[in-house]
Amino acid sequence: MMWSVRLAFRGIERLLGPGAPAFLAAEIGINHNGDVALAMECIAAAAESGADAVKFQNYRTEDFLSDRSLMYEYVNGGETIREPQFDMFKRCELSFDQLAGLADYAASKNIILFSTPSGLAGVRAIVELGLPLLKNASDSLTNLMLVRALGETGLPTVLSTGMATVEEMDAAVAAFRATGNESLVPTVCTSLYPTPLDLAHVRRVPALAARYDLPAGFSDHTDGTIAAITAVALGACFIEKHFTVDKTLRGPDHRFSASPQEFAELVKAVRGVEAVLGSPSLKPSDDEDEARRQFGISLCAARDLPAGHVIANEDIALFRPGTGLSAQQRNRIMGCTLLRPLARGDQFRLDIVEDS
Repeated sequence: MMWSVRLAFRGIERLLGPGAPAFLAAEIGINHNGDVALAMECIAAAAESGADAVKFQNYRTEDFLSDRSLMYEYVNGGETIREPQFDMFKRCELSFDQLAGLADYAASKNIILFSTPSGLAGVRAIVELGLPLLKNASDSLTNLMLVRALGETGLPTVLSTGMATVEEMDAAVAAFRATGNESLVPTVCTSLYPTPLDLAHVRRVPALAARYDLPAGFSDHTDGTIAAITAVALGACFIEKHFTVDKTLRGPDHRFSASPQEFAELVKAVRGVEAVLGSPSLKPSDDEDEARRQFGISLCAARDLPAGHVIANEDIALFRPGTGLSAQQRNRIMGCTLLRPLARGDQFRLDIVEDS
């Protein structure tokens, strides 16, 4: 069931769904590095860049990590860094109070804030803060208890499908729908950081939409903007793009995140694509009516013709403007008798011909 919804957040409203402009979310994620001041700087820059929303992650590291020896490797400033996953995620956790403060700040910048929880407590926090939208993390797609909890909020939810098999997607969508909540946006995602362009698979956007009869989105981990722009051209109603104010900052996601300038270019390009896509209707646009009159062709007298003349093919010319009978009506007047004379160039009309 294709749906559209109006997201309301502290006096800010945005539409999400088919027929609305693509909803463009700047994924700040953990690019605040655990620094609230940096998080606020990211929010302000995203708002200035034209983003519809900023997304954070209100996870608890213990919800998804217990082995503190697991390492994570990423490139930062040209240097390969290895550090314990637990330590990296722990230093970027946001408390409820911090998330609440960031929500207040986002509202002051006229931008929606939403978040990804890692557990039931995180879902409750989002509801308590009045955030208008939820999103899962791809690694929690198979956590059907959490997926059901997202659905039970009644809030629109973006369901990221990175790493998932079709069977896992089917189960997650079914679990969400079992709550009676249909406001779901399954979202194409490749869980590689960064994602090579040939692994972005944006053709999956219309495939997801068709499989579940739902509006689909795209979570972009590629460098640059071409993948997101293409996804919109293929029907994505939601785009999430990692965002940073400084690609050289320490952290796993800064290097492939969009800068404020890049995100602004993405916004401009997407809005341009939407304008170019226009309507699927095959009829001439209303704005073409005048052009149709000026540049169209009509059935006209090829030479002076007297009253009583029986119209033959050689009597007919096609001249501008297109305000008379269409060229496709030639057979309608062929063999008819003129009821009054016509000068060369005069338009034929049905009220001056008579069937012979």
